[in-house]
Amino acid sequence: MASFNPKDLSTRKLHSYLLSAVAPRPIAFASTVDEKGTPNLSPFSFFNVFSANPPILVFSPARRVRDNTTKHTLCNVEKTNEVVINVVNFDLVHQASLSSTEYPEGVNEFEKSGLTMLKSDLVKPFRVAESPIQFECKINEIVALGNEGGAGNLVICEVLKMHIDDEVLNEDETINQKKLDLVARAGGSLYSRASKGFFEIPKPLTSLGIGVDSFPEHVKNSMILTGNNLGMLGNVEALPSKQDVESFIEDIGARYPKIKEASHREKHKLAQKYLSYGDVQSAWKILLS
Repeated sequence: MASFNPKDLSTRKLHSYLLSAVAPRPIAFASTVDEKGTPNLSPFSFFNVFSANPPILVFSPARRVRDNTTKHTLCNVEKTNEVVINVVNFDLVHQASLSSTEYPEGVNEFEKSGLTMLKSDLVKPFRVAESPIQFECKINEIVALGNEGGAGNLVICEVLKMHIDDEVLNEDETINQKKLDLVARAGGSLYSRASKGFFEIPKPLTSLGIGVDSFPEHVKNSMILTGNNLGMLGNVEALPSKQDVESFIEDIGARYPKIKEASHREKHKLAQKYLSYGDVQSAWKILLS
């Protein structure tokens, strides 16, 4: 058996071991606002429930390993003492992943990830309308665990109000875990779906993904493409050029001879097929044809 002294490992290596060994971990999809009311949204997998009376959730926005900077979420909760924690199910996992892109301060990740802001009842941060369970919370305490890159900050949240979608409730008002269909994080790019096991989502680009707010209207408002489809499409640095689109359409002309005359709906269905294979670039070329 291999044995390691944490002090002998780089922070990056130790971080990787910990995330792969302690898994899967539930995801806190944390919605906050800054002092001016600007929304922020980001997922955190250092998260769990720690008490029922009082109802306490704890998540930890860690200092970045690479440069020891802090995240907008931590700054916001320090200033406002409020947060909404939304759960992440399979239907919105790609959008949650896209929201973790490190957009500049002031950028609204709700818009970038194509998610809907829903006004909360008791706190200022918005809820994620697509999330099946949402917790409005006040911050009781923030415990800094260190000052170096990789150090966590325990945000101790007291639940003031919770919202549960009727679709995931049984007749006796218990939560139907199968319908809830939660996902969790593991090491690297791996996630775990409660009912299916592990699957992989490429990490958001180091360079910024264009986000759903940059899409053509017919794509952004598609009746075919799912939230996960939009999340995948948003994680590209730039749209294909007109020349690339034309070349691709010519190449697939033998298989889809009517593609140029196809309706948006037909193109969206075909693009969705390519997305199911993970081929985002081809999906975009179809959508832009």
